[in-house]
Amino acid sequence: MGEFERLEEFTGRPHISDATLRDSAHMAGVEFGTKDAALIADLLVKSGVSLVEVGMVSGPNSKDADLVLAAHETVTPERSMTLVVVRDRQQVAKALDEAERLGVRHVMYSIPTSEQHAKLKIGSPSPRFLQALARSAISQAKDRGFHVTFSGEDGARTPKGRLVPYVTAGFEAGADRFRLAETVAYLSPWQMEDVIADLTAIDGSEIEIHSHNMLGMAVANSLAAVRAGAQWISATVGGIGERGGNAPLAELLTSLRVIHGDDRFDLSHLTELTNLALRGAQLGTAFQSGPTTPHAFAYELPGQLSHPEAYETLPAELVGNSRELRVRSRLTPALVKWALDGSGISVDVDAFTSWLVERQDKDGRRLLDRDAIRKAAVDFTSF
Repeated sequence: MGEFERLEEFTGRPHISDATLRDSAHMAGVEFGTKDAALIADLLVKSGVSLVEVGMVSGPNSKDADLVLAAHETVTPERSMTLVVVRDRQQVAKALDEAERLGVRHVMYSIPTSEQHAKLKIGSPSPRFLQALARSAISQAKDRGFHVTFSGEDGARTPKGRLVPYVTAGFEAGADRFRLAETVAYLSPWQMEDVIADLTAIDGSEIEIHSHNMLGMAVANSLAAVRAGAQWISATVGGIGERGGNAPLAELLTSLRVIHGDDRFDLSHLTELTNLALRGAQLGTAFQSGPTTPHAFAYELPGQLSHPEAYETLPAELVGNSRELRVRSRLTPALVKWALDGSGISVDVDAFTSWLVERQDKDGRRLLDRDAIRKAAVDFTSF
């Protein structure tokens, strides 16, 4: 079959969800304010984006509460979606309590599916345990009236024999949509088509693709997923995001327009959106994807720093880059302990973390790396 004929076969007109105010907002050192969040959410909806993914909830008193409420006020909860972390039944119940308090209508469950991520994050690599956890979480949310998208975190590296039964179990439990998260860029477009085809063959399935751009194929993989039957694509403004960035919204929408004649989206807001997001993220005037940028291997979660192999297709050293800590206000004792390990500096970590958080708030939340945290610890011990 000729390539022109293959292009003519494309009939998908995907919905777009945008994760700028969730994925990009949680990349190392990036923190959006509520004013920027409201402006970004408004322009996303005006551009034709179906859902604005905003914030993350893992339990009570979410640090993203103000961000979520700002998006709700601007575009309504019906056009917003919030990620809910899944670890166990009791934790999920508390997280759903918080989501209800914030007025969330759409939840996106983050559930690790690869053996490596499942062992690291939920304490067991067992496929049966994974399926039981998903069924429980989905049932809890549906009983409360939420629209539920559930993910396969690190799904691109999850073997078919493990992934398909998990996705099937999720839909049997009542989920509305499944998101394949290419958490670690791993697949070519032709491989992506095969993976998505296995999922769209599941009865009653509605599939979304969320790709990272470390290998420069996030848009191509997203379009390949739609060719295989996916109905949703997740993107971010400017491609901002962790691990080499995400599928960039402007390139995605213009590709749909040019290659497939999809004129449903208002492209006139894209430049303003990109400039606004880059300014709000304090990333300068441009965002570069791929493995050679300063942010490509930057982390602010201790688990990412302690287990980088779970988040990297290739190590930073292979391309002459380095792994870095970058953080502003999301300081935790565990992160501070990681930064101080091996330094010879002895402090009360809890007391120092509280002191540093307070100082960061006073100083405008400047960007900190490991050396800056160590220097601050020396300052702390001098008091």
